[in-house]
Amino acid sequence: MQFYEIVILAIGLAMDAFAVSICKGLSLGKIKLRHSVKAGIWFGGFQGLMPLVGYLFASIFVGYIDQFDHWIAFVLLFLIGGNMIREVFAEEEKQNSDMGIKTMLLLAIATSIDALAVGVTFAFLEVNIVAAVLTIGIITFIFSAAGIKLGSLFGSKYQKKAEFVGGIILILIGLKILLEGLGVIS
Repeated sequence: MQFYEIVILAIGLAMDAFAVSICKGLSLGKIKLRHSVKAGIWFGGFQGLMPLVGYLFASIFVGYIDQFDHWIAFVLLFLIGGNMIREVFAEEEKQNSDMGIKTMLLLAIATSIDALAVGVTFAFLEVNIVAAVLTIGIITFIFSAAGIKLGSLFGSKYQKKAEFVGGIILILIGLKILLEGLGVIS
């Protein structure tokens, strides 16, 4: 996997955290720099950690499922992307302004489950896991910190669009992996 593909993937993965950060920014009203930094650390940290966990877990099984790994990557990314798109049309959840440890931990885990599944796909691809984890974490940090500020300025206007774009990106990356695995493209 090329670095630019990891960056695009990281942007797609960051969209859930970005959308939640926008809602947090909306609910906070007047924000301070610490709000943005806190959201960035929680979301970026978990978004970077989860692919590593998925990668380490899946590395155990890589030798057994090598011949259909591209199908696994495609299905996982398709399901994750499809779920993000489905959430765009679901009933909106009420956001609260709490940024305490319990709330942020739960939100960070919830928004990074897809990154765990992506980490599983990394085990089947040629990926520099350290570079991938750092890239995903840093990009999510930036998007989350910006989401807090944008939420306080613009409200929830872009939340659904961000999730939709993120879902499309993940589906397209999964399709590309599948087509490469099948030898359709190189």
